[in-house]
Amino acid sequence: MRIARRIDEISPSATIGMKVKADELRAQGSDVLSFAVGEPDFPTPQNVIEAAKRAMDEGHTKYTAAAGTTELRQAICDATKRDIGVEYEPSQVLASNGAKHSLMNLAMTLVHPGDEVIVFSPYWVTYPDQISVCGGRPVAIETRGEDDFQPDLDEVRAAITPWTVAMMINSPCNPSGAVYEPEVVEGLAEIAVEHDLVIISDEIYKHIIFDGTRAVSPASLGDEVKERTVIVDGVAKSYAMTGWRVGWILGPESIVKAASKLQGQMTSCPNTIAQQATIEALSGPQDSVEEMRQQFEERRDYVVDRLSAMPGVTVARPRGAFYAFPNVSAHYGRELAGRTIGGSLDMAEYLLEEALISLVPGAAFGADDYVRISFAASMEQLEEGLDRWERALQ
Repeated sequence: MRIARRIDEISPSATIGMKVKADELRAQGSDVLSFAVGEPDFPTPQNVIEAAKRAMDEGHTKYTAAAGTTELRQAICDATKRDIGVEYEPSQVLASNGAKHSLMNLAMTLVHPGDEVIVFSPYWVTYPDQISVCGGRPVAIETRGEDDFQPDLDEVRAAITPWTVAMMINSPCNPSGAVYEPEVVEGLAEIAVEHDLVIISDEIYKHIIFDGTRAVSPASLGDEVKERTVIVDGVAKSYAMTGWRVGWILGPESIVKAASKLQGQMTSCPNTIAQQATIEALSGPQDSVEEMRQQFEERRDYVVDRLSAMPGVTVARPRGAFYAFPNVSAHYGRELAGRTIGGSLDMAEYLLEEALISLVPGAAFGADDYVRISFAASMEQLEEGLDRWERALQ
């Protein structure tokens, strides 16, 4: 038997890998604190749970259209207009089994073998693998903590070749927490129009923003940009619904129709009960979204203050999402507990084994000078975890 070569293009998920290592240590009796997985620690809002119960009682347990019910797609359109002021029709929406599935649908729909897609490092770990498995080439453009991880537009222009077909924007960003400045988004949109590129805008964290920051969707920059923008979104992060697995794309009808055809042969529709729950999440009271955002902002402030006080650690202040991405490269070359720290993987493994805290190495995000800590955890856990981290570096 043989395995298809395309599987060699896929790397194991670093976030899941660190979680597995942490779980193994826990099974051995160690008190491991995990800050590796990007998952809100809040429960799904009760009104959403009640909507799922009603859906089962009312018999919403059969297949729907592959793209999701018209009711769900209309709710997505309504919420998008409310949140970012951009109008879509249900025919421009494809609901899928989570935003990750939406992104894979787009990669398979848009990327031919040999095509290039611009991504900005640090990037979410899955972007390059999805492009590569489709035969494309991810072209990473570095952003830097000292610049608040804002892309340099001149570097973007220099990276474009005749094979470039798309650019991927993630603002607020996982893992850096960066929110792109309005003029940066406008500049990227201008480049996309000039070079006839598709903009894939991952906006899954758009509700989790701090300091009164505004996250600009490229789709809001006028019809010319909207016509080449595909928004990726979902309920996982803002509504603490990671396990419900509902995400979607909004974009040009031609792209949505093609991706829907693909999904129809891969997974068919998203979970029907979760579709009904998502309608309630988007259409019902939004109080819980703001309550979670406020708590994330309080935790952000605490985590950044603690990290900034640690010797040899610098951190850009995240303005969105629920991650901090500190630069720990000043410690590379040190010997700690008999281990020479050569990079972010060594640092993450050292902190896991010696301090019993689980982080994700920055190398997985294309930025080896950094590690990612999720502050989607209780304040008590964060306090203890950062105490351990500080002691370990001393």
